Amino acid sequence: MTRSCLSTHLPTPLSEFLAGSRAIFPLVVGAIPFGIIYGTLATGSGLSVAGTLAMSAFVFAGSAQFIAVGLLATGTALPLILLTTLVVNLRHLLYAISLLPYIRHLPQHWKIPIGFWLTDEAFAVAITRYSQNDSSLHKHWYYLGAVLLMYGNWQLCTLVGVSIGQRLPGAANWGLDFAMSVTFIGMVIPYLKTQPMLVAVLVAGVTSLLAHPLPHQLGLIVAALAGVVAGFSTEKLKLKGVRDE
Repeated sequence: MTRSCLSTHLPTPLSEFLAGSRAIFPLVVGAIPFGIIYGTLATGSGLSVAGTLAMSAFVFAGSAQFIAVGLLATGTALPLILLTTLVVNLRHLLYAISLLPYIRHLPQHWKIPIGFWLTDEAFAVAITRYSQNDSSLHKHWYYLGAVLLMYGNWQLCTLVGVSIGQRLPGAANWGLDFAMSVTFIGMVIPYLKTQPMLVAVLVAGVTSLLAHPLPHQLGLIVAALAGVVAGFSTEKLKLKGVRDE
């Protein structure tokens, strides 16, 4: 009897799916204005409606999409756009490494969509669930419930933004893209808990200001690389100091 009662309380794929959707819902609501802003800015910057919708469908990376749109508007060459977005999205490699121990056992048809739908919000929700010490075998369904809601929301908001952009041709000049910068600052600050993290952010911030005059937004790449090197070097120096003690 006891075993039977316990088994009824074990999470099912459906319960995990719904729990993941509920967990990410506040972040979905927060992403709504940015999806709309992206659609508005993209069409206002000269990207076609089909191209704007396709970027959301196949790229699905808010920061990369905003950067790509900005670079396209300035006539930047495609190879440089690809390189810039690659550098900006290198953080997803760290996300993937963190999730790997939890999804290593999954078949390939699960790993591919998990990788494609991996975003800042999805990682934050998923790693919290995976870190919980329970016997659920369906935590990947929790991830699926979270990412599908976020993905569908991003596509819908892009469509709304495209519609608004078509009706308000000057919307790209309203400065709405500044909201994305503020949001990412707000997302970064809570993670500044160690000295290497703080050094990385400060160096990247100062470098971005100094390198801003560089053509084709090259300052973004320089700043990102400088931040990574500074953070890594600080971490190595701390470890060396511990060993010397």
